[in-house]
This record gives sequence, C-alpha cells and structure tokens, in this order.
Amino acid sequence: MSNDTQLIPVGISACLLGQNVRYNGGHKHSSLCSTQLGRYFEFIPTCPEAGAGLGIPRPAIRLIDDPASPRAVHVADSGIDVTDQLKAYAAQRVPELGDLCGYVFIKNSPSCGLFRVKVYQKNGHPHPDAGMGLFAEAFTHTYPLIPVEEEGRLHDPVLRENFIVRVFALHNWKALCNKGLSASALTDFHSRYKYTLMAHSPADYQSLGRMLADAGRHDPQDLGSRYFPALMQALQKRATRKSNTNVLMHLQGYLKKVLQPREKQSLGQVIENYRKGIVPLVVPVTLLRHHFHQYPDDYIEKQFYLQPYPDDLSLRNDL
Repeated sequence: MSNDTQLIPVGISACLLGQNVRYNGGHKHSSLCSTQLGRYFEFIPTCPEAGAGLGIPRPAIRLIDDPASPRAVHVADSGIDVTDQLKAYAAQRVPELGDLCGYVFIKNSPSCGLFRVKVYQKNGHPHPDAGMGLFAEAFTHTYPLIPVEEEGRLHDPVLRENFIVRVFALHNWKALCNKGLSASALTDFHSRYKYTLMAHSPADYQSLGRMLADAGRHDPQDLGSRYFPALMQALQKRATRKSNTNVLMHLQGYLKKVLQPREKQSLGQVIENYRKGIVPLVVPVTLLRHHFHQYPDDYIEKQFYLQPYPDDLSLRNDL
C-alpha cells in the first residue's frame, strides 16, 4: 500500500543533515531526520543563505520592518541588506523542488523558519506579529500542497505523525497520477482514505465523498485538481483520541460476526483503554490488524488507516 521501498523525496534545511553551512560554520544535525526518517525519505538539502553566496561563515542576519514582507539585513549593520540575494536564489532554487513530497525546515531562521520568526522594528524590538523565513515563504507560496514542518515541532508525537501521514498521502497521490487519473481510480483512492479522513475530519470525509458522487460526469483531471487540495486540507487537521476511538469502533464492527465473545470483549476493552489514555494507539490498531489477518475483509484490507506508513517509524507508539 504505502509501505513500498521507494525513498520519498523530502526537502530539508541542509544544516539539519549535519552540513556545516550555518552562519557560524556549524550545523544543527537532527538524528530524528537522518536516522528514523532517513530510512524512508530521500532528503534533498538546501541552505538558501549559503546558496545565495552569503559565505560560510558569514555575518548573522535577521528580518526587519513589515512582517508580511520583511527585509533581511545583517544583525551588526542593518545597512547591509541581503534580501534581494536571498530572493534571487529562491527564485532559482524553488522551481527545482516541485517533485518533493514534504519539506523539513529549521525554526527561527530568517531564511528557513516557518513559524513565529522574529521580525524587528526600527526601535530594535521584535514586532508583535511574527514572520516567516524568506526561502520558506517562497517555497510554501509556490507549493501550497506540499506538507511542511519545522524540525523542532517534529519532536511532538502528534505533529510528527500528522506531517508524515500527509507526506505519504502526497506520495500515494503522485503514484496514482502517474498511473493515470480516472473516475474509478479517484473513487477507489477516496475509499482507501475513508477511515483516515474520519480520524482527521469526519465532515471533510462526507464533503469529499459528495464531490466524487458523480465522478463519471467530470473530467478526471479537473476533479482531481479540486479533490486533492481538499484532501490535504482535511488531513492537516489533527486526529484526536476521540476521533480515533470512533474509527476503531467502526473497524470493530466488521468483526462482530466472526469474533468469539471473549475476543470481542478483549478488543472492546483495548479500545476503551485507548480512549481513556491507558494505552497508545498502536495497541488497538495492532490487535485489529491481527484479527483482520485471521478474518480478512477486502474493503478493510485496502484502508490506509491501518498502515498509513511503515510500522518501524513507531509513530503510533506515542499517540
């Protein structure tokens, strides 16, 4: 399903791979990225400041003026403005990255920060409104459907799992598009994401289903161009313990005619223990997969929810 051996191309701030490209000649190596995620992602590194020719090492820079359209200047001498150099490099580099299925940026960077990057006012104090790094802004503006995240936030289990679900969703979508979109292929793809969508946003599952209700009447390319952005927007919403419990109970319903009374009771108790926060999500999911291995169901076998990414990423161990 989604667990093939092909490495998925994901962009990354080069310093996170241990490359000595930071302003001080150092790096910010991320073992999470290089070891755990690196088993399945082919990381494509970029350092926009080095790429723009600012040198290694180089004077530190920061963002100033309007958070919606900041300028990048030297910290020690705000008269030295490197905004145009950084934007010129972004204009050259970003179009080369359209095949990516995700991007991991580094926090607080005036070039690569995604969230809450400080923008300074003329009085030297941070502006009340934060900004975004110049390269990160150019990338996200160009590719709004490519999942992005900051490395620091990936240490939060919920944010990490949500990001990786979306990376694999884009990877799966691109594989579908490469085979050729059709009304039946779109409907089947949506069907496979039924319980994943229910966990993230039941309302979006219903609305996307209505979008595809008369798929045969529409051009598949046009329909796909409307469907997939809506899917990615839905998956960006975080699955909760409550919504996951609802999905687990739906899946449990497929087994009610085949499980023995004691097995039903045990499965129900495990799901309840998850709902109460006693056990992580991996426990009821593993038990459900065990039962569906014994009592196969063709529809459930296709569901991405039961295995949206390789098991050894261990993402559900902390959910």
